[in-house]
Amino acid sequence: MIFRQLFDPTSSTYTYLLGDGGEAVLIDPVYEQVPRDLALVRELGLRLLASLDTHVHADHVTGAWRLHQSCGSGIALAAAAGAELADRPLRHGDRIQFGSRYLEVRATPGHTSGCLTFVLDDQSMAFTGDSLLIRGCGRTDFQGGSPQELFASVRGQILTLPDNCLLYPAHDYRGITVTSVAEERRFNPRLGGDVDEGDFAGHMNNLNLPHPKMIAVAVPANLRCGQPEGGTEPPDTPAWAPLTLRFSGVWEIEPMALLEHADQVQIVDVREAPEFIDRLGHLRGARLVPLSQLMFKLDEFDRERPIVAVCRSGVRSAQASVLLTKAGFKQVANLAGGMLRWKTEALPVAQDVV
Repeated sequence: MIFRQLFDPTSSTYTYLLGDGGEAVLIDPVYEQVPRDLALVRELGLRLLASLDTHVHADHVTGAWRLHQSCGSGIALAAAAGAELADRPLRHGDRIQFGSRYLEVRATPGHTSGCLTFVLDDQSMAFTGDSLLIRGCGRTDFQGGSPQELFASVRGQILTLPDNCLLYPAHDYRGITVTSVAEERRFNPRLGGDVDEGDFAGHMNNLNLPHPKMIAVAVPANLRCGQPEGGTEPPDTPAWAPLTLRFSGVWEIEPMALLEHADQVQIVDVREAPEFIDRLGHLRGARLVPLSQLMFKLDEFDRERPIVAVCRSGVRSAQASVLLTKAGFKQVANLAGGMLRWKTEALPVAQDVV
């Protein structure tokens, strides 16, 4: 089975990818991170069957609808959430199949009225959303939350799993990635040890927390499964050429596509001068700027025109692409495979002296 834990630094949200037999599901995707998630799915050779939300989030917008638009994946979350556009409303006891594996759906209301926990078939891991966090839990003061319900949910549906079951929450604000049933039973200050329902309710009813900053935007959007108002979204791929986003975050252009768009872009070759005129040659119209000098020559490039970075294999030029993007260039791509790939495909080169 393939398992990946992904992170959105803005909302401190964890997204989880599980795959088996060429099929995959994503748990708690974030709208802005959809291009990243789809790049990983493609690179791992998976087909995304569905996105699963543990609840209607108040601190970020789900990527469920955007994923559906991009690859046709299903949208699944609790029937109790009452969200529009969900094509698979989930209830306690449902199973979500992917390849030869499945997730069991457990209703764990209390943080919100529509919270779910997803438990892997062998009970080796569970995805608890905000119902149970690492040494904590989600708040219970809005969206139908209830400390009494949350106490019963966590104690009855999550902490009854085997001691060695790994628990993966929807958030952690300290960078901690995983816990276990045994740890939370023993060390969770709100829900572990000898804490009873009265202790827990008394604590939760006196947190006096401000509402999440995104709540006015996130909740209405998530009740539409992440669909923007008006039903439109920004394109996932830049329009100036056919590009592919790699999981590293770098946009790549295939050699033939660059050949077709060469007159419309700036080409910067970031190799050293001797490489520029070696047996691989260089691209016609390319400008030699070694990677070590790139940041000192940014003013020499047109920020309004796309720019493609090139090197021998695509490694140095990938770094150049990152540097150019961080420097504010909006249309940047790396030549996939570099000059080695270009030469292999027998595309035209220049070999004039610098």
